[in-house]
Amino acid sequence: MIIRPILLATALFAIAAAPAFAQSREDVITVPVLRANVTVASDIVRIGDVIDNAGSAAQIAIYRAPDLGTTGSLPTAQVLATLQAHQVIGVDTRDIKTIAVTRLSRMVQVKDLQQQIARALEHRGGLGDAANLALTFDRDMQDIQLDASNTGAVQPVSVRFEPRSNRFDVSFEIGNDVNAAPVKLRFTGTAVETVEAAVLTRNVERNEILKSSDVITERRPKAEINGDAAVRASALGMQARKQLRAGQAVRIADLAKPDLVLRDENVTLIYETPGLYVTVRGKAIDGGAEGDVVNVLNLQSKRTLSGVVIGRGQVAIAVVAPRLPAAETADTTASIGQPVAPKAE
Repeated sequence: MIIRPILLATALFAIAAAPAFAQSREDVITVPVLRANVTVASDIVRIGDVIDNAGSAAQIAIYRAPDLGTTGSLPTAQVLATLQAHQVIGVDTRDIKTIAVTRLSRMVQVKDLQQQIARALEHRGGLGDAANLALTFDRDMQDIQLDASNTGAVQPVSVRFEPRSNRFDVSFEIGNDVNAAPVKLRFTGTAVETVEAAVLTRNVERNEILKSSDVITERRPKAEINGDAAVRASALGMQARKQLRAGQAVRIADLAKPDLVLRDENVTLIYETPGLYVTVRGKAIDGGAEGDVVNVLNLQSKRTLSGVVIGRGQVAIAVVAPRLPAAETADTTASIGQPVAPKAE
């Protein structure tokens, strides 16, 4: 008789205690937990950014975010005091001493902006390809940090170029993924078309031959060279037509093939035909490069001849083969292959 009331009381206690146990377990699961590293996309840090399980207090703003693209730190003690002021208590700090807060951003680099400006100016007012444009800006160019919401492309909305002064004025817009006005950027300066040119590293005298160490490649304004720029590969081994100074961009008109034969120089005259190769000493009356026709004096015959320069100090003289009379040629041709008659006594 006594056992039954005891059992009934125990059962009633268990039923009454079940909701309390469940509530206690739920409180443990949803306890606010501090975060060691926080990233924010706006200029405000909210309670829900610094702790998990913030509940209804998640959207309360508590700090101003660091500058775009930078990271700041918050001491845990300071954060806890701020949370307590908003009735957020019992936070599990996980022994975190400092919270790192990073402001997300979109960086637009200087090189990308320069490329966009060059593309916008390409083929305007007589300018050439974007890759050949040299830009000078009125203000120092720096990388630009934009709000992370500005995800749109860099779009030109206004492009002006004045050929006489080389001045440009270019404006861009960058859209965002929120209902806000696009970011506007404006750049002014000068644009000049450039070309690759062979540039001298030292002063060069007239008739000097350019060596590898004498020439480098630089980009120079196209107008400076008047479209006659010589490239390094074609300049090497060429001869200067006039005196040139160090740092000067070489033009094609400044160069010539080197003279392989100099006036009044002793040369070798070469007579060559099939089966015949004869060399004779001579003297050059004219100077000339490879392939030039020059006058030379045969020192043996004292005759003046014309020949073609084929190498250093070498002139080829054309040899005209003698022509046989027609009748003799016919007789000779007819006799080929015939036996020779014995000579009559």
